[in-house]
Amino acid sequence: MIELIPAIDLINGQCVRLEQGDFTRAVEYAADPVAMARVFEQSGFRRLHLVDLDGARKGQVIHYQVLKDITAATSLEVDYSGGIKTASEVQQVLDSGAEWLGIGSMALTQAATFRQWLKSYGSHLFLLGADVSGEQLVINGWQQQTQIQVYDFIGSYYELGLRRFFCTDISKDGMLSGPSVNLYRQLLHWFPDLYLIASGGVRSAADIAELEQAGCSGVIIGKALYEGRIRTRELQQWL
Repeated sequence: MIELIPAIDLINGQCVRLEQGDFTRAVEYAADPVAMARVFEQSGFRRLHLVDLDGARKGQVIHYQVLKDITAATSLEVDYSGGIKTASEVQQVLDSGAEWLGIGSMALTQAATFRQWLKSYGSHLFLLGADVSGEQLVINGWQQQTQIQVYDFIGSYYELGLRRFFCTDISKDGMLSGPSVNLYRQLLHWFPDLYLIASGGVRSAADIAELEQAGCSGVIIGKALYEGRIRTRELQQWL
Protein backbone atom coordinates (compact mmCIF):
# COMPACT_ATOMS: atom_id res chain seq x y z
CA MET A 1 0.00 0.00 0.00
CA ILE A 2 1.31 3.43 -0.92
CA GLU A 3 2.44 5.65 1.96
CA LEU A 4 0.95 9.15 2.11
CA ILE A 5 3.40 11.86 3.20
CA PRO A 6 2.21 15.44 3.70
CA ALA A 7 4.80 18.15 3.11
CA ILE A 8 5.81 21.23 5.03
CA ASP A 9 8.18 23.50 3.10
CA LEU A 10 9.79 26.23 5.19
CA ILE A 11 10.74 29.78 4.29
CA ASN A 12 11.35 32.15 7.21
CA GLY A 13 9.88 29.52 9.52
CA GLN A 14 6.51 29.51 7.74
CA CYS A 15 4.73 26.87 5.64
CA VAL A 16 4.87 27.74 1.95
CA ARG A 17 4.47 26.11 -1.44
CA LEU A 18 6.48 27.09 -4.49
CA GLU A 19 5.28 26.90 -8.07
CA GLN A 20 7.71 25.00 -10.30
CA GLY A 21 10.52 25.53 -7.79
CA ASP A 22 10.45 29.30 -8.24
CA PHE A 23 11.19 31.15 -4.99
CA THR A 24 9.55 34.31 -6.36
CA ARG A 25 6.28 32.35 -6.63
CA ALA A 26 6.02 31.22 -3.02
CA VAL A 27 2.57 31.14 -1.42
CA GLU A 28 2.33 31.14 2.37
CA TYR A 29 -0.27 28.75 3.75
CA ALA A 30 0.40 28.71 7.50
CA ALA A 31 2.51 30.76 9.86
CA ASP A 32 2.93 27.96 12.40
CA PRO A 33 4.46 24.74 11.04
CA VAL A 34 4.05 22.96 14.39
CA ALA A 35 0.31 23.59 14.37
CA MET A 36 0.20 22.37 10.76
CA ALA A 37 2.06 19.19 11.72
CA ARG A 38 -0.46 18.58 14.50
CA VAL A 39 -3.30 18.92 12.00
CA PHE A 40 -1.66 16.33 9.76
CA GLU A 41 -1.21 13.94 12.67
CA GLN A 42 -4.80 14.40 13.82
CA SER A 43 -5.94 13.66 10.25
CA GLY A 44 -4.30 10.24 10.42
CA PHE A 45 -0.95 10.79 8.72
CA ARG A 46 2.01 9.08 10.33
CA ARG A 47 4.86 10.71 8.46
CA LEU A 48 5.99 14.19 7.39
CA HIS A 49 8.25 15.51 4.64
CA LEU A 50 9.91 18.63 6.08
CA VAL A 51 11.89 20.78 3.65
CA ASP A 52 14.19 23.59 4.73
CA LEU A 53 13.97 25.78 1.61
CA ASP A 54 16.07 28.51 3.25
CA GLY A 55 18.72 25.91 3.97
CA ALA A 56 18.59 24.55 0.41
CA ARG A 57 19.27 28.04 -0.97
CA LYS A 58 22.00 28.90 1.53
CA GLY A 59 23.72 25.52 1.58
CA GLN A 60 23.38 25.01 5.33
CA VAL A 61 20.65 23.79 7.65
CA ILE A 62 18.59 26.67 9.04
CA HIS A 63 15.47 25.28 10.69
CA TYR A 64 16.71 22.86 13.36
CA GLN A 65 14.34 24.39 15.89
CA VAL A 66 11.25 23.80 13.76
CA LEU A 67 12.27 20.16 13.41
CA LYS A 68 12.79 19.87 17.18
CA ASP A 69 9.44 21.51 17.90
CA ILE A 70 7.54 19.24 15.51
CA THR A 71 9.10 16.03 16.78
CA ALA A 72 8.49 17.13 20.37
CA ALA A 73 4.85 18.04 19.71
CA THR A 74 3.85 15.07 17.52
CA SER A 75 4.68 11.42 16.93
CA LEU A 76 5.13 11.96 13.20
CA GLU A 77 8.14 10.30 11.62
CA VAL A 78 9.96 13.12 9.86
CA ASP A 79 12.29 13.08 6.89
CA TYR A 80 14.21 16.35 6.76
CA SER A 81 15.95 17.84 3.74
CA GLY A 82 17.50 21.12 2.68
CA GLY A 83 21.04 22.33 3.14
CA ILE A 84 22.63 19.29 4.80
CA LYS A 85 26.28 19.55 3.75
CA THR A 86 28.47 18.50 6.69
CA ALA A 87 28.78 15.58 9.10
CA SER A 88 27.99 17.88 12.01
CA GLU A 89 24.72 18.87 10.29
CA VAL A 90 23.88 15.20 9.74
CA GLN A 91 24.30 14.59 13.46
CA GLN A 92 22.37 17.72 14.47
CA VAL A 93 19.43 16.82 12.24
CA LEU A 94 19.35 13.31 13.70
CA ASP A 95 19.67 14.70 17.22
CA SER A 96 16.79 17.10 16.47
CA GLY A 97 14.49 14.14 15.86
CA ALA A 98 14.57 13.30 12.16
CA GLU A 99 14.11 9.65 11.19
CA TRP A 100 15.66 10.14 7.75
CA LEU A 101 17.87 12.72 6.09
CA GLY A 102 16.97 13.85 2.60
CA ILE A 103 20.08 14.46 0.52
CA GLY A 104 20.02 15.90 -2.98
CA SER A 105 22.59 18.30 -4.41
CA MET A 106 25.57 17.18 -2.36
CA ALA A 107 25.15 13.57 -3.50
CA LEU A 108 26.13 14.95 -6.90
CA THR A 109 28.52 17.78 -6.04
CA GLN A 110 30.23 16.08 -3.07
CA ALA A 111 29.74 12.45 -4.00
CA ALA A 112 32.80 11.16 -2.14
CA THR A 113 31.61 12.74 1.10
CA PHE A 114 28.10 11.38 0.72
CA ARG A 115 29.39 7.90 -0.04
CA GLN A 116 31.40 8.05 3.16
CA TRP A 117 28.26 9.01 5.07
CA LEU A 118 26.51 5.94 3.68
CA LYS A 119 29.29 3.81 5.14
CA SER A 120 29.53 5.68 8.43
CA TYR A 121 25.84 6.14 9.25
CA GLY A 122 24.21 3.41 7.18
CA SER A 123 22.20 3.81 4.01
CA HIS A 124 18.93 3.21 5.92
CA LEU A 125 19.10 6.77 7.33
CA PHE A 126 19.19 8.48 3.96
CA LEU A 127 16.52 9.38 1.45
CA LEU A 128 18.11 10.45 -1.82
CA GLY A 129 16.30 13.25 -3.59
CA ALA A 130 16.28 13.60 -7.35
CA ASP A 131 14.74 16.89 -8.46
CA VAL A 132 14.31 16.89 -12.22
CA SER A 133 13.37 19.06 -15.14
CA GLY A 134 12.49 16.69 -17.94
CA GLU A 135 14.78 13.82 -17.00
CA GLN A 136 17.77 15.95 -15.96
CA LEU A 137 18.75 16.85 -12.42
CA VAL A 138 18.23 20.31 -10.98
CA ILE A 139 20.28 21.12 -7.87
CA ASN A 140 20.97 23.78 -5.23
CA GLY A 141 17.42 24.50 -4.22
CA TRP A 142 16.11 24.02 -7.77
CA GLN A 143 18.27 26.90 -8.96
CA GLN A 144 20.87 25.10 -11.13
CA GLN A 145 20.08 22.93 -14.15
CA THR A 146 22.50 20.08 -14.88
CA GLN A 147 22.98 17.72 -17.81
CA ILE A 148 22.95 14.66 -15.53
CA GLN A 149 20.23 12.13 -16.36
CA VAL A 150 18.14 11.02 -13.40
CA TYR A 151 18.65 7.36 -14.38
CA ASP A 152 22.43 7.72 -14.20
CA PHE A 153 22.23 9.52 -10.85
CA ILE A 154 19.95 6.99 -9.23
CA GLY A 155 21.88 4.11 -10.78
CA SER A 156 25.18 5.25 -9.29
CA TYR A 157 23.74 4.96 -5.77
CA TYR A 158 21.54 1.97 -6.48
CA GLU A 159 24.77 0.08 -7.14
CA LEU A 160 25.86 0.98 -3.60
CA GLY A 161 22.71 -0.50 -2.09
CA LEU A 162 20.72 2.68 -1.57
CA ARG A 163 17.04 1.98 -2.17
CA ARG A 164 15.07 4.96 -0.78
CA PHE A 165 14.56 7.80 -3.25
CA PHE A 166 12.13 10.61 -3.77
CA CYS A 167 11.78 12.20 -7.17
CA THR A 168 10.22 15.60 -7.84
CA ASP A 169 9.37 16.82 -11.32
CA ILE A 170 9.68 20.55 -10.65
CA SER A 171 7.59 21.42 -13.71
CA LYS A 172 4.71 19.78 -11.87
CA ASP A 173 5.43 20.99 -8.36
CA GLY A 174 2.77 23.27 -6.95
CA MET A 175 0.83 23.27 -10.22
CA LEU A 176 -1.92 20.73 -9.42
CA SER A 177 -1.52 19.36 -12.94
CA GLY A 178 -1.06 15.68 -12.12
CA PRO A 179 2.12 13.75 -11.27
CA SER A 180 4.75 12.46 -13.70
CA VAL A 181 3.50 8.89 -13.64
CA ASN A 182 5.37 7.84 -16.79
CA LEU A 183 8.67 9.01 -15.32
CA TYR A 184 8.09 6.95 -12.18
CA ARG A 185 7.12 3.92 -14.25
CA GLN A 186 10.38 4.22 -16.18
CA LEU A 187 12.44 4.52 -13.01
CA LEU A 188 10.77 1.46 -11.52
CA HIS A 189 11.29 -0.43 -14.79
CA TRP A 190 15.04 0.10 -14.51
CA PHE A 191 15.22 -0.16 -10.72
CA PRO A 192 12.33 -2.44 -9.72
CA ASP A 193 12.99 -2.72 -6.00
CA LEU A 194 13.26 1.01 -5.28
CA TYR A 195 11.29 2.49 -2.43
CA LEU A 196 10.29 5.35 -4.72
CA ILE A 197 8.40 8.35 -3.39
CA ALA A 198 6.63 10.47 -6.00
CA SER A 199 6.49 14.22 -5.54
CA GLY A 200 4.93 17.06 -7.49
CA GLY A 201 1.57 17.69 -9.13
CA VAL A 202 -0.72 15.47 -7.03
CA ARG A 203 -4.23 16.92 -7.17
CA SER A 204 -6.64 14.10 -6.33
CA ALA A 205 -7.14 10.68 -4.77
CA ALA A 206 -7.24 9.32 -8.32
CA ASP A 207 -3.65 10.53 -8.84
CA ILE A 208 -2.60 8.66 -5.71
CA ALA A 209 -4.30 5.48 -6.91
CA GLU A 210 -2.52 5.79 -10.26
CA LEU A 211 0.86 6.21 -8.55
CA GLU A 212 0.15 3.18 -6.40
CA GLN A 213 -0.73 1.15 -9.50
CA ALA A 214 2.52 2.31 -11.13
CA GLY A 215 4.46 0.84 -8.20
CA CYS A 216 5.40 3.91 -6.18
CA SER A 217 5.92 3.17 -2.50
CA GLY A 218 5.06 6.66 -1.29
CA VAL A 219 3.69 10.00 -2.42
CA ILE A 220 4.35 13.49 -1.09
CA ILE A 221 1.26 15.70 -1.02
CA GLY A 222 1.44 19.44 -0.54
CA LYS A 223 -0.68 22.08 -2.21
CA ALA A 224 -3.67 19.80 -2.76
CA LEU A 225 -3.99 19.34 1.00
CA TYR A 226 -3.42 22.99 1.86
CA GLU A 227 -6.06 24.14 -0.61
CA GLY A 228 -8.61 21.44 0.23
CA ARG A 229 -8.44 19.82 -3.22
CA ILE A 230 -8.00 16.49 -1.43
CA ARG A 231 -10.03 15.84 1.72
CA THR A 232 -8.66 13.43 4.29
CA ARG A 233 -11.90 11.41 4.13
CA GLU A 234 -10.90 10.52 0.54
CA LEU A 235 -7.64 9.05 1.80
CA GLN A 236 -8.91 6.65 4.45
CA GLN A 237 -8.06 3.53 2.44
CA TRP A 238 -4.39 4.51 2.68
CA LEU A 239 -4.21 6.01 6.19
